[in-house]
Amino acid sequence: MSQIDYYLSPISPWTHLVGDRAAQIARKAGVPLRYKPLDPMALFPRMGGQVLAERHDSRKAYRLQELERWSRRLGVPLKLQPRHFPTNPAPAAYAIIAAQEKGGGDLDKLVTGLCRACWEEDRDIAEDEVIRDCLAAAGFDTALAFSGMLVGAEIYPRNLEDAVEAGAFGVPFFVVDGARFWGQDRLDFLAEHLGVTP
Repeated sequence: MSQIDYYLSPISPWTHLVGDRAAQIARKAGVPLRYKPLDPMALFPRMGGQVLAERHDSRKAYRLQELERWSRRLGVPLKLQPRHFPTNPAPAAYAIIAAQEKGGGDLDKLVTGLCRACWEEDRDIAEDEVIRDCLAAAGFDTALAFSGMLVGAEIYPRNLEDAVEAGAFGVPFFVVDGARFWGQDRLDFLAEHLGVTP
C-alpha cells in the first residue's frame, strides 16, 4: 500500500504554509501520511544546499518576498521575522515523533499547532511549556514532552538518513511510490499523483 513520507521541520516557514493540506490529500486518497521530522540544517549541506545564514543576500530577500506572497495567497498568517527564529527544532520534532508512535491524539493538529506557535504566535518551540501546550491542544498526553525524548532522539537522525536515501533535499518534502515533491507549492502535483483533487 502507498504511503506518503512527509519530511518536515516545525521551524520551517514552508512547513507552516503546508498547514493540514497534506493530511487532507492523504485522507482523500486513502493513504497513510507518515510524518518524518528531521534537522534541515543537517540535510541541506549533505544534499548540495546551503543553510539560510550562508545564502546570498539576494536569495534571503527573495525568500522573504515569497513567504509574504504565499502567506497572502493561502490566507495563512505568518510573521516574516518571528521572535524565536532560529531556535532548536529538535524538542518539537521529538514530540511529533513520540506522538506519532504513541497515538491517541490528532497528529495533524499537533504539527500545525507547533508551526503556528513559532510562525504566528511568537512562541519558542524549543520550550517544554510550548510543546506541552501544543500536545494538550491536539489531545495528546503532555508527558510525551518528556517521555518521548528517547524515542524521538532515536528516530530523528534516522529520518535524516531516510531523507537522504529517498533523495529529499529540503523541507517540506513528500515521497510516495518513489515520486518526489518538494515544497508546499507542489501539493497539487502530489494530489494529482494520487488521483485526487487537492
